[in-house]
Formats: sequence, structure tokens, C-alpha cells
Amino acid sequence: MIILINSSKTLDFQQTLRVSEHTIPEFIDDAEFLVGELRALSEAQISKLMGVSAQLTKLNVERYQKWKTPFTVSNARPSLLAFKGDVYSGIDVENYSNQEFNFAQKHLRILAGLYGILRPLDLIQPYRLEMATKLSTSKGKDLYQFWGTRINESLKELTKQEKSGILINLCSLEYLKSVRPKLLDAAIITPVFKEHKDGSYRTVAVYAKKARGLMCNYIIQNRIKDHKALKDFNVQGYQFNKKLSGDRQWVFTRG
Repeated sequence: MIILINSSKTLDFQQTLRVSEHTIPEFIDDAEFLVGELRALSEAQISKLMGVSAQLTKLNVERYQKWKTPFTVSNARPSLLAFKGDVYSGIDVENYSNQEFNFAQKHLRILAGLYGILRPLDLIQPYRLEMATKLSTSKGKDLYQFWGTRINESLKELTKQEKSGILINLCSLEYLKSVRPKLLDAAIITPVFKEHKDGSYRTVAVYAKKARGLMCNYIIQNRIKDHKALKDFNVQGYQFNKKLSGDRQWVFTRG
């Protein structure tokens, strides 16, 4: 069983490095190519491309100027430690044991606009590049065309090795598109989280994002390999709602 989450815009590179092992992203050469494309743009072009303020534009221009290989523990951080934000607030990575990091390294993959696909212990340097960014390169008009089927092929090889044929989708639609689900030789199960409000169950974005992190954390800390066991998820009041669920979309409700 493979878990998929997506990267976040919020980063933390000041934390103490808690793991001695690390790996290098599979598509590091492609990331370096994209950084070169971004360096060629003006601040005004970066601001328009990313739709960010002048302050954030300056920050990210500086990030891409400083970005360099090789990645080491002195200039980079493991991805699962570096990403923050709503989803990652549900992942108790600060208290993970070596066994939990090892399980995550094998079963968790993080989709990222700049790096394509990451393992939890893959080193990354600070950046901002969402998957839906329309960065035009010689390989296409946007990042979906840039990555093509390479993320898909990476996941196909992984699910083949892992043998379960099950992918738990805890990422946003923006990032799931890069997986090209119809070409993936795996059954994709998407947990959906809803809150009871005004007599019905609704998805509330901020709660749903954190719940995706809680589900990811639940799988890692309990070393779950059988997807059917996810129906027992009962963290922070959520319960599996059989009535609202389908074969591939599993709804968890609370309230």
C-alpha cells in the first residue's frame, strides 16, 4: 500500500535535523533544469507566474539563486521534515521513531512541482513551485506537460515492487492530475473527510487538509499495510461512513 500526499508552500528549514539517513530525489536533474528556467525570469515574471506578493517574489528569486547541487545535510533538509502547513500539522513527525521513518520511506510519496515525486528522507532545498503553475519550458506549456508520465512510471514501478496494487490518495486534485490515474496500474482509494453542519455533511477545506495528514500519520504510526484497516480510522472524532462511501471514495465524517 502506497500513500500519496502533496508538498506544501510553507517550509521550515530551521529545525534540528533528527535523522541521520537521507536520500537524493529521483528527479534531481529535472529539478535543476526547472531552477535554471526560473532563474531566467525577471521578478515581474515570477510574480505574475506564481501570483504572489512582491515580498514573496523576492524571497523565491533569492531561493532559486541559492539553489545548488550537490544536496547535503548542511544545505538541505529531508522533505517530510521540511514541509509544514495544514496537512503536515496532522503528521507527528517530530516524534517519529527510526522504525516509523523507515516505514514512511517505503510507503509514503510526496508530490512536488519542482521535484516531481519525493521520498520522506529525500533532501530538498527551499523553493516555491506549485504543480498547477503554468511554467512554459521546452518540454511543454506547464508542469503537467513537463513531468509527462515520469511520475506515473515511478509510481507504477513502486506499486509493482510493493505488490499490493493499492494507492491511498491523500493529495489535492491539483497534484493527483500529475499522477495520470487512468494510466496507473493500481486501485486508487481516496479518503474524504466531512463535517456535520446545518443538517448535512460537508467538506471544510482547512479541516479536510489536516485530516489527510492525520490519516497519513495513522497509517505510518500503526504500520498499516492492508487498506481495509483504514476503515477503523477514528482519530479526532472521525469515523468511516459506509452510507456515504463508494468503492473507491471512502468518506469519514464527524459531528
